[in-house]
Order: sequence, then structure tokens, then C-alpha cells
Amino acid sequence: MKLSIDEQIEKMRERMSGSAAEKGRVHPDTVQLSRQLDDLLNLYSAGNTGRKERNLSGKTKKPFFDV
Repeated sequence: MKLSIDEQIEKMRERMSGSAAEKGRVHPDTVQLSRQLDDLLNLYSAGNTGRKERNLSGKTKKPFFDV
């Protein structure tokens, strides 16, 4: 079953918080999770405003990771 964007955001937030607590806020793993969370939040924001996030080629952005 595919998770909703809200569920994906919450799961990624939990993963990032756990990584920060275990490894520190500036550890590369934590920073990567933070970037992934940012991507999810941008997608969520775009969905709620009716616009689509686009990359430089003009194609709609999709997350490159699984939550």
C-alpha cells in the first residue's frame, strides 16, 4: 500500500530525528534525510497550492527515494 504524502512526511521526519539523535545533526546521513524531507515538503506544498514542482528540464519532479 502506498503511503499518503502526509504519512511519508511523518515517517521521514521520524527517520531524520532518529538519525540526528543517534549520529548528530551534521552527520551526512542526517543531512541527506533532511534534504529528502525538504523534497517531500515541497511536493506537499505544491500539491496544496495547485502548482507542480518542476526541475530545470521542465519535467515534474518526483522523489528519488522510498520512504
